[in-house]
Amino acid sequence: MTAPAKATSGGGLVRRLGFGRASLRRIGALGRAELVLLLRNRTAATTALLLPLATVGLFSTFLSGDGHVSTGALLATGMFGFVLLYVVYYNLVTTYVARREERVLKRLRTGVVTDGEILVGTAVPALVLALAQVVLTVVAATVFFDLPVPVNLPLLLVAVLAGGAVFVLLAAASSGFTRTVETAQITTMPVLILSMIGSGFTGSVDSLPDGVARLFQMLPLTPVLELVRLGWVGTTGAEAPRDFVGVLAEAGRPALIILLWLAVGVSATRRWFRWDTRR
Repeated sequence: MTAPAKATSGGGLVRRLGFGRASLRRIGALGRAELVLLLRNRTAATTALLLPLATVGLFSTFLSGDGHVSTGALLATGMFGFVLLYVVYYNLVTTYVARREERVLKRLRTGVVTDGEILVGTAVPALVLALAQVVLTVVAATVFFDLPVPVNLPLLLVAVLAGGAVFVLLAAASSGFTRTVETAQITTMPVLILSMIGSGFTGSVDSLPDGVARLFQMLPLTPVLELVRLGWVGTTGAEAPRDFVGVLAEAGRPALIILLWLAVGVSATRRWFRWDTRR
């Protein structure tokens, strides 16, 4: 006998967020199914795997070092940003929309799987691919760019995990405004463009007016890359590199901004994420 369908209002989105052993099994099963679907979809797989590399390669032709951060460090840490934007954010917007329009999300909610498990399970393949690309980036940058091992590896890992969580939530919220997979190219554009500009990867923001520069510092990707650079090379470029303990003093402000974006992401997802088709 099928369990009654859960209410489709956004308020029930995070009714139960505790992930026990059974919950992890269900998330793993959903994640494996989504990974198979991702690998079968050539367009989605190409976007997730090759587009970040191609974009970084394009910008590498005119990037120059920023203060104490070398060009190699900018390329390597910028890769983290493009992984979060393309592998996690853009890829997940299209995935959530596709599953919603195929009524997969609605069917899943009629069973024992909770809302949180559905969202996390659907995001697992993107997060696994993102983590794999991050590891490969660290190894490649150490070998080819002669970058040192991370100054503060725990801080680097926290930045990547927190950034992944932020962009999963933003993807879930953005999917509510996206009617079809095709229109995701339009609805995701503001986040993609503003994040690239605001993080300084497309060019230095120092020449911009102070008010605009401060606004860019509040965008979701900027504090993530600041923590990544602090954890890897010990500086964001303005100050001399610091040691394991020294970077923690500089990590407070970007960490606080990330926490604010996590809160915004949860609220936006609860408000705008849609479980039923928009057709």
